[in-house]
Amino acid sequence: MTLNPIVAKVTDRIIERSRDSRRRYLDLIVRAREQGVNRPILSCGNLAHGFAASGDDKATIRTGKAMNIGIVTAYNDMLSAHQPYGRYPEQIKLFAREVGATAQVAGGVPAMCDGVTQGQDSMELSLFSRDTIALSTSVALSHGMFESALLLGICDKIVPGLLIGALRFGHLPMMLVPSGPMPTGLANKEKVRIRQLYAEGKVGREELLESESASYHGAGTCTFYGTANSNQMMMEMMGLHMPGSSFVLPGTKLRQELTRAAVHRIAGIGWDGDDYRPLGHCVDEKAIVNAIVGLLATGGSTNHVIHLPAIARAAGVQIDWNDMDELSRVVPLIASVYPNGAGDVNYFHAAGGMPYVIRELVASGLAHADIRTVYGQSLAEGAQEPVMDGETLRWTPAPKASADESMLRPVATPFQAEGGLRLLEGNLGRGTIKVSAVDPARWTIEAPVRVFDDQNQVIAAFKAGELERDVVVVVRFQGPAANGMPELHKLTPPLGVLQDRGFKVALVTDGRMSGASGKVPAAIHVSPEAKLGGPLARLRDGDVVRVCADSGELVALVDPAEWAARDEAIAPAEAVGVGRELFALMRHHTDPAERGGSAMLSAAGL
Repeated sequence: MTLNPIVAKVTDRIIERSRDSRRRYLDLIVRAREQGVNRPILSCGNLAHGFAASGDDKATIRTGKAMNIGIVTAYNDMLSAHQPYGRYPEQIKLFAREVGATAQVAGGVPAMCDGVTQGQDSMELSLFSRDTIALSTSVALSHGMFESALLLGICDKIVPGLLIGALRFGHLPMMLVPSGPMPTGLANKEKVRIRQLYAEGKVGREELLESESASYHGAGTCTFYGTANSNQMMMEMMGLHMPGSSFVLPGTKLRQELTRAAVHRIAGIGWDGDDYRPLGHCVDEKAIVNAIVGLLATGGSTNHVIHLPAIARAAGVQIDWNDMDELSRVVPLIASVYPNGAGDVNYFHAAGGMPYVIRELVASGLAHADIRTVYGQSLAEGAQEPVMDGETLRWTPAPKASADESMLRPVATPFQAEGGLRLLEGNLGRGTIKVSAVDPARWTIEAPVRVFDDQNQVIAAFKAGELERDVVVVVRFQGPAANGMPELHKLTPPLGVLQDRGFKVALVTDGRMSGASGKVPAAIHVSPEAKLGGPLARLRDGDVVRVCADSGELVALVDPAEWAARDEAIAPAEAVGVGRELFALMRHHTDPAERGGSAMLSAAGL
C-alpha cells in the first residue's frame, strides 16, 4: 500500500527538521558502542564488583562470553499495574539461561501512581517524575555490565521516562516487557454515574469507595484507555513489544510465555550476532510518526502530546504540535475505548486489539511498515495475535474483521473521519483539545469565563452553585514552571454535572487533563503558560472566550487595545510539602509543554 501523502509529507518534514540532531544522536551511539563503558574494557576490580553477587550466573558473567541482559524495573506493589513485576526478574534469569545468556537487575526506577495522587498535592510531582525515571534509568545502565536490556514498566510517566533514559544508551538492544491489564470490573458508565452523584452530594463517601473498589480491584493496569494503556499501544506501534503482548492478562500462561519470548528474542538481537538491533536505530522518525498515528487512530491520552516530543528529543528527533494536528486530519478514529466508548481495553483486545489496529493502519498506508522492529523485518509482522497451542506459544495473523464494531472498526468505516486530537491557537496561546469523546455539538463553546488559580477553587465554586450557567472555566498557573503541571482530572465530574444540566461548559488551562478526560471540551496544555507571561494571565472574570475545535480557535473576545494594556495576574507562591520544594530546580528551568516540559532535556541541549 502506498503511504498516505500527508503522512509522507509530515515524516519528511520531521526528518529534515531533525537532520542535525539525529546525526549527532547516531554519532553518540556509535561512540558508545565503540568507545563507551562496556564490559570488555572494565578493569578486573570493576568486573568483580559487577558479578560478585550473581550466584548461579557468576561463572558465566565472569567469562564475558555470554550476553548479559540488564533489567530496569519499575516494580512496586502499591501500583496495581506494576505489582506483577515482582517475580519477573527471577523468571527472566531462568529464561535467559535457556538460551545461554544471563540477566541482572540493573536498577529500579520510581513508579508514581497517578490514580493514587490524582487531585492531591503530590500530583505536582507527577510530570517531573518522568525525568526522574529517565535519570534513574541512566544510572542503572551506566555500569557497562550489559549488552542489552529489558525495561519493565507500563504506567503514565514510567514508559516515557524509561525510554528517554534508555535512548541515551541507544547502542544497546532493548525491549519493553508489559504485564497486562486487570480483569474488567464495574462498568465504566456506572462508575461515572456514581462519581457525578458524589459530586452533587447525592451519595456519600462509602458508596463512592465501593464503586471505585469495584472498578480498581486487582493486579494489572487500570482498564480504561488512559495514559498507561496508550503507552502500551505506542510501544506496539513502534515495534518495541513482542507482537500482541500489550493487553494479555497477568498471571496467565500466555503472559508468562510472552515474557519468555521477549527474553529469548533480546538474546538474539545482541551486538555480537548478525541481527544487531540497537534501540537508537529502532526509534527513528518513522517510529515516532507511527506512535502519533496510533495515538490518533485509537483516541489515546492527551498526555502524549507532551511525552512524545520528549521521547523523540532523546533520540535526536524534533516534532511539534503542528505535526500532530496535520496527521490528525487524515488519520481516522478506528477504536472506541472508554472514555471514548463504553468498553474497556479488555473488550478492545477481544475485538482484535493492537494486531487488528496495526494491520488496518499499515494496509491503508497510514503507518510506516518499514521500521526496524525488535521482532522482525517490518511493522506488518506486528499484526499477529499470540496464542497458546498446548504448551507452545505461537502467533496467528490478525483477524480480518473486527469481532465487535462497537469497539473496533476498519479504516474504511471509522467512528470519526479524523483523529482524536486537534491544535487550538489564538490570542490565548497554543493548546490541545481531545475531541474523540466530545459530542460534535460541543466542539464550539463561547461563553463568559470564570478564572481560577487552583482546582480546589473550582470545586468550591461548584458546590456553592456559582457555576450554574454557560461558562468557560479557566484554571491557570498550572503549567510546568508554575507547579509541575498536575493533571486536573478531579474537575471532570463537576464539569460533567454542569454539562448534563444543559449548560455550555468548557475548560481552559495551562495544566493537564489525564488520559481519562472525556465528554467536556477542554483546551489544555495552553502555552506559553501563565507563570511565564502567557496570555491566560490577562484573563478576567466575565471575559468571553471561544474554544472551537472546528476552526482551531482559542481566543478571548476582548478589545485588542484593552487586552494589550492589561496587567498580568500574579502567580501564587510556590507551595511546599510532599517533596514539592525538592523539584524547584525542574520547575525553574523547564521548557514549554510543546517541547515536552523538561528541564533535563533543555539543560542537555537536546
